[in-house]
Amino acid sequence: MNTKKIFIILIALMASLSVLAQKPDYQKIKSLKIAFLTERLNLSTQEAQEFWPLYNAYTEQREAQWRKGRKIFGAIKESENLNDAEASDLLKKYIAFEYEEEKLEMTFYQKVEKAVSAKKTMLLIRAEEDFKRQMIRQFNKKKENNR
Repeated sequence: MNTKKIFIILIALMASLSVLAQKPDYQKIKSLKIAFLTERLNLSTQEAQEFWPLYNAYTEQREAQWRKGRKIFGAIKESENLNDAEASDLLKKYIAFEYEEEKLEMTFYQKVEKAVSAKKTMLLIRAEEDFKRQMIRQFNKKKENNR
């Protein structure tokens, strides 16, 4: 290869790496969350065998619910252009979305309580909030360092 081709390939590679560096690595975040929850909940082997399938199924259902909700949230952003009938229809969809989300969460926590205990279920709720806060702090810190 000549030098010009190598130079173009290197520039393209560096550009693609910089784009990838800006996008969050969802798989890495997922792995960090699993480690964080594992440490915080201190599950026994038996509890872990019951908890993780429940948690993984819940996570998948929640992600599917959010994918459905994205259309609703997109329409809400444009809601000033709706007439009353369209706004009423959108509001009904939003309320149904929120209801389904709450139902999913309540069902999950009831199942988890049976699998690991009420105390560890409360620890899970707290640990998930702590993890979110930690991720936000790291994101903000990284954002400050890039200025």
